[in-house]
Amino acid sequence: MKMVIMTNKVLILLTLVIANISFSQDSLSQRKVKVMPVPAIGFSPETKFYLGAVALFTLDFYQNNTTRKSNAKIEFNYTWRKQVIAECDWNYFLKDEKWFTNGIVHYSLYPDYYFGIGSNTQESDQITFESKRFKSDIGLMKKVKNNWFVGPNIRYTNYYALRLTQDSIKYDELSSNQSFGIGFTITNDRRNNLLTPTSGHLIKLSNQHLVANNYYSQLAIDGRIYRSFGKHENHVFANRIYSTHVINKAPFYDLALIGGDKVTRGYFLGRFRDQNLTTFQTEYRTPFLWRISLAAFGGVSAIYTDIQNLSNNNIKINLGGGLRFLVDKNDRTSLRFDYAVGNNGQTGFYVSFGESF
Repeated sequence: MKMVIMTNKVLILLTLVIANISFSQDSLSQRKVKVMPVPAIGFSPETKFYLGAVALFTLDFYQNNTTRKSNAKIEFNYTWRKQVIAECDWNYFLKDEKWFTNGIVHYSLYPDYYFGIGSNTQESDQITFESKRFKSDIGLMKKVKNNWFVGPNIRYTNYYALRLTQDSIKYDELSSNQSFGIGFTITNDRRNNLLTPTSGHLIKLSNQHLVANNYYSQLAIDGRIYRSFGKHENHVFANRIYSTHVINKAPFYDLALIGGDKVTRGYFLGRFRDQNLTTFQTEYRTPFLWRISLAAFGGVSAIYTDIQNLSNNNIKINLGGGLRFLVDKNDRTSLRFDYAVGNNGQTGFYVSFGESF
C-alpha cells in the first residue's frame, strides 16, 4: 500500500513538472530571470512524504561568457511527520564573477529522531523529540585569481522549544541551544553548472569559529571532480571527498552527521553523529531515453571520535541508483529520484532538484 501511494505521488509530480516545461523552452532562453514554480511533492527518510511549493530561479543578468548562471530557491513544505519547513537558499555570481555570494535561511517546526552520539548506536536507542529551528549561513567571497574565491561567512543557529515527546533514554546533550560564529572560506570552483555539473572541479576549505555554551570550531574540506565522455559528452563520472571535523565540545546539532540527501544517501540524517566524518562518494550518470537519464552511485564513510580509535565499526557503506528527469534543457535543471541502501537495513528514497553533488 505504501509503495502504491509513493508511485501515485511520483506520477503526480512528474505530470506537474512536465506541465511546467513550457516555462523553460528555447523561446525563453534569453530571459535574465527564469522562474519555475512547481508543487513540491517528494520523499526522504527524515520527512517521509512531503507536500508544498517551490520556486526555482535561474539568474542570468549579465548574459556573457565570463559569468556563470546563478540560482536561488524558495521552498515551503509540510511533511507526513507533521514537520513545517520554510527555506530560502542562493548561489549568486556578480558580473565577471568578481564576487560570489551564497547562503541559506531556514525555519522549521521539526519532530525528529535522535540516536545518541557515536558510530555504534542501536535502533533501540532511538527517541523522538520536537524543536523549532532557525538557521542562517551567509557568505561573501571575492575572486582573487584563476577562479579562486576567498571571503568570510556568518552563521547563526537556534534550536529552541526543544522537548522530548516520549519517556525514554535521557541524553544530557539533547537540549535547546543556540550558536553564533564567523568563518573563512577558500574555494576554487571550475564547475560548468552549479546545480548539475558535468565537467570541472570544486575545491573548498572552510573554517568556522563558533560560540554556544563554550567555544568550538569546525573545519571542512570538500573536493569534487567531474568528467564527461562519450560521443556527445553526456556520460558523466562524478567523485567527491568530503571531510568535516569538530574541535572542542559542540552542541549535538553541530556535530558531524552521516546521512541525508547531500552527503551519504541511504542513511537517516543524524542516524550517526560524532566529532569527525570522512566520506568518499562516486556516481556515474548516463543518458537513457528522451529527457530521462540513469545514475548509479556508492561510497564509503567513516564517522569517528578520533583517528586513533578508528575501526571497522566506524565504517559505513552506501549504494544506490536513480533516474533524472531533465526539466530545463537550456539550464540543465533536473528532477532527481534516488534510492539508496546502507549498513544494517538502512534505506533512503529521495526526490529533489539538482544533483546530490
